[in-house]
Amino acid sequence: MQNILTKPYKFLKASFLMVSLSSTFLFSVSPAVYANDPAAPSTAPAPKEESPTSPNTSSSLETAPPLDHMPPVVNPNNIYSEANPSNLSATAKEALSRVYVPNLRSNSISVIDPTSMKVVDTFKVGRSPQHVVPSWDLQTLWVTNNAEGTTHGSLTPIDPKTGKPGKAIAVDDPYNMYFTPDGQYAIVVAEARKRLDFRDPHTMELKHSLSVPNCKGINHAAYSQNGRYALFTCEFGGYIAKIDISTPKVMGYLKLSKGGMPQDVLAAPNGKIFYVADMLADGVFIVDGDSLKEIGFIPTGVGTHGLYPSRDATKMYVANRGTHKIHGEPHSKKGSVSVIDFATNKVIATWPIPDGGSPDMGNVSIDGKTLWLSGRFDDVVYAIDTETGAMKKIAVGEEPHGLTVWPQPGRFSIGHTGIMR
Repeated sequence: MQNILTKPYKFLKASFLMVSLSSTFLFSVSPAVYANDPAAPSTAPAPKEESPTSPNTSSSLETAPPLDHMPPVVNPNNIYSEANPSNLSATAKEALSRVYVPNLRSNSISVIDPTSMKVVDTFKVGRSPQHVVPSWDLQTLWVTNNAEGTTHGSLTPIDPKTGKPGKAIAVDDPYNMYFTPDGQYAIVVAEARKRLDFRDPHTMELKHSLSVPNCKGINHAAYSQNGRYALFTCEFGGYIAKIDISTPKVMGYLKLSKGGMPQDVLAAPNGKIFYVADMLADGVFIVDGDSLKEIGFIPTGVGTHGLYPSRDATKMYVANRGTHKIHGEPHSKKGSVSVIDFATNKVIATWPIPDGGSPDMGNVSIDGKTLWLSGRFDDVVYAIDTETGAMKKIAVGEEPHGLTVWPQPGRFSIGHTGIMR
């Protein structure tokens, strides 16, 4: 979730962002333009879109075979089965072992050596770096510089073999980025534009765009088991948007029952149930992705934000940022990490941040023994022992956000901070 200092519309409460239930919403697919064209206008005819309160999902989509050219699902009960410590690809083995931390207010990347637990490099990137995103083919790490409040966004490539940045590519409002499970497209999440930009995954040339007009604050996503649909969170409207990936089109919306500030979303190991962190509800909603229905809620802690599976995919780590505010204070005594058992949907451990903190986004180490999270309002990174909850703090730049731990095991990355399959 980004800061609102330069985006006045984000001061609005979720209730003011609701639209009439009788309204009709539109989507369109734009013609291709190039990645150095920051504007991505949508000019195609606009078909009718479903009402946000009447999700219309196609049963054939949910039961269809995996997306064409997507690597096969090895274990239908665990979509993360191939992201195990023994499955480090040849490409990943060539990468330096590093933690890359985007510092939103410093416009920089801090590079941590996880062995020494020290910052070994710092370099400048574009304005307002939000996330470091591993590419589908694991060849590149992309820094999403969304240049808050301007049209000067960019993507900075990092070579994981050297840990050094390359030349940035001009891209409009890249708050976050995902890859279609077949590797055909990079999806730049243009949060302020309420738009998904489908781009060439290597050159970032724009191919087409999908407007999601009822999804104010669109920012995080997770894919179904077969890769044919994704759920995106609408942070400033309290909705979940269901997107048919191959068409692409908006299939429908789900209004969450309380809270109204959904953040990260993670698919359960079966790829059919989804967990949605909500920063105002102080917990995790459970959503049936096929039917697009809310089926449960798990209270965790104040300011529920980031969600990450354990290496063995039996547990989920939940970062509770310690505040309901978009720009919180440092050293929050309410900052914590919750551990949820996937089998029971119960919280089995809670780890407070010593002396207070603001855990945000990150990932686990190859062996699963360390959970790395940014301390958003404390200018630190937390390295957390996943057995005991003991943690170390490493000072970085100003307002660290979506860090990535690299390399990661698995066949391909679907984006964000390194969600692997």
